[in-house]
Amino acid sequence: MKTLLTGAQGQLAQDCIKVLAADHTICHPFGSRELDITDSHMVKEVLGTINPDIVVNCAAYTAVDGCESDKDRCWKVNADGPGFIADGCAQIGARMIHISTDYVFDGRKTVPEQYTEEDQVNPVSEYGSSKLAGEIRIREKTDNHLIIRTAWLYGSGSTNFLKTMLRLAVNNPGKTIRVVHDQFGSLTWTYRLAQQIKILLESELTGTVHATAEGHSSWYEGAKYFLECMKVPHIIEPCTTADYPTPAKRPANSILENNRIKKHRLNLMNPWQEDVKKFAELHGDKLLAEAGAGL
Repeated sequence: MKTLLTGAQGQLAQDCIKVLAADHTICHPFGSRELDITDSHMVKEVLGTINPDIVVNCAAYTAVDGCESDKDRCWKVNADGPGFIADGCAQIGARMIHISTDYVFDGRKTVPEQYTEEDQVNPVSEYGSSKLAGEIRIREKTDNHLIIRTAWLYGSGSTNFLKTMLRLAVNNPGKTIRVVHDQFGSLTWTYRLAQQIKILLESELTGTVHATAEGHSSWYEGAKYFLECMKVPHIIEPCTTADYPTPAKRPANSILENNRIKKHRLNLMNPWQEDVKKFAELHGDKLLAEAGAGL
């Protein structure tokens, strides 16, 4: 099966390359320099030349606060780009797999209530609004699509929340780390999600699905558990969202329920604690080395 993947420098795309390589011919994992998804002519030319069976779009502008100040880039990458890819897929008869986000919801449900695929969307940030617009444009351009909403991603490939917590603990062992304790979601390992994506692209499922780790935590609870798994000395205490103001508003509840993939018996996602522990076991030495180097 001929697969084209965008956003190749991202942590999810890097794990997708590892997982898909065994059974799929990945023509080329395209980074933004090789394929600018905001250029409709380039998208059409590349897709037409390679003629893939499947396009997995991991490309996104994910700097949530940056989206508030750089709205033009945010909307070009997160809304226009997916629309161009969907249009190109429709022209060559390819299936489109697109990665979306919990930020399409407003997060006002009472914890531990979960958001399902059928819940009303209502983004509260430019990032969330642009990602929702990308979903809408895909649906308008092609029926042969699968939109996968996920959340709270971490992996070994690039910067993420868990790596940041580790770097702070390693480089400032006597300093208290304050972490938000009133936002809730499911820490999701990119390698596990890549395995889930492989199963989904081999299925005939279309439409929109949720795919996050099972269970939930606050950012504080997730950070504390990870640092304990890493056996790193740390001082960590909870704080509120109000104590840590940011340009973009975050959903207080980002807990997604994987209803559709469970209904179709396709769910591979594990409890978040199991995957965080496995992540620490597999990549601990590398993570510590990077944290100590200040990377």
